[in-house]
Amino acid sequence: MRNNHKPIRETLLPYGKQWIDDEDIAAVLQVLRSDFITQGPAIQAFESKVADYVGAQYAVAYCNGTAALHGACFAAGIGPGDEVVTSPLTFLASSNCVLYMGGKPVFADIRPDTYNIDPDDIARKLSDRTKAIIAVDFTGQPAEMDRITMLARDRGLTVIQDAAHSLGASYAGSKVGTLADMTMFSFHPVKHVTTGEGGMIVTDSEEFYRKLLLFRNHGMTRDPELLKQNDGPWCYEMRELGYNYRMTDLQAALGVSQMDKLERFVERRREIAAAYDGAFGSMGGLVIPAQHADARSSWHLYVLRWRREAFKADRKVIFEALRAENIGVNVHYIPVYRQPYYRANGYADVRCDHAEKYYETSLSLPIFPKMTDEDIRDVIQAATKIYQTYAVK
Repeated sequence: MRNNHKPIRETLLPYGKQWIDDEDIAAVLQVLRSDFITQGPAIQAFESKVADYVGAQYAVAYCNGTAALHGACFAAGIGPGDEVVTSPLTFLASSNCVLYMGGKPVFADIRPDTYNIDPDDIARKLSDRTKAIIAVDFTGQPAEMDRITMLARDRGLTVIQDAAHSLGASYAGSKVGTLADMTMFSFHPVKHVTTGEGGMIVTDSEEFYRKLLLFRNHGMTRDPELLKQNDGPWCYEMRELGYNYRMTDLQAALGVSQMDKLERFVERRREIAAAYDGAFGSMGGLVIPAQHADARSSWHLYVLRWRREAFKADRKVIFEALRAENIGVNVHYIPVYRQPYYRANGYADVRCDHAEKYYETSLSLPIFPKMTDEDIRDVIQAATKIYQTYAVK
């Protein structure tokens, strides 16, 4: 039988996408015509731009967000035998960075409403081996940093905020970037601003700052005051086992230009989220994202949950039906401990009930600043169509 299905859209609308304009291109071209395309002045300019925006004293740019998290774990002194409590509902990097240092990730469950790590379960997972907490700002909504930092302060733990999703967000009136000992931002193309690939740690600690600088550059220094033996102005010393995690000036120049648009980008994301809330909030069987009273999200993701008992189809069927309409829905994320590597290395029996229930019913809708009002209408029309097709009457 011939399939006469005509999708709502002719082309796929992705769940996320960068917005590069002529100013961004000109900024990169200027670097290409300069003397430095890496390890030059654009790096510090980008670091200063982000630090000034969030209100942090120091910023250290890295080649990507995963490398930045690795650097943060190094600066925090994570090593073999140390435990770090984090969320299972995140990208792999949030816990892999602990493994890179020989530490052990310990997964605390999420809150069933905000989907962020639950401070009560963090408290239950702490032990005398816990060295740090990595709090993930899932979808752009900041975690409960007041409660998390209180837990850490009472026990002398380092708090690393994985803010890959939350540049431009705030909690209790303070911008993300000022709420933890170290905060990581990601500049992947689907994030709030992009450098292609890129990451950054911001901190108010000079000690962490010095360690972060060292780690991204092979563990090497040329600072005369730090050299144990100075044979001349050419001298350098490797003080730690570091990595080449440097960002290029090409990336940094793009980042500086993108930061000028951040507020506009975030505001557009909030407008899209509000439109989705208005469209789906009254549909029984769908769950729109809950927002903590103290949090102001920057909306990296918009997750719509489809209650299994309310539909004649499972999440896979609904996912494929929306994709058939050229709506690029996605699933964020598979709980980390489910991954084969983790299962084979001590996590086979780990289960976080709220994270599991979330995973079974979640779909991320497209949300990015370059979306037009017509794009938004297409998403709402497609989701409404699928809802009406599969809802239990």
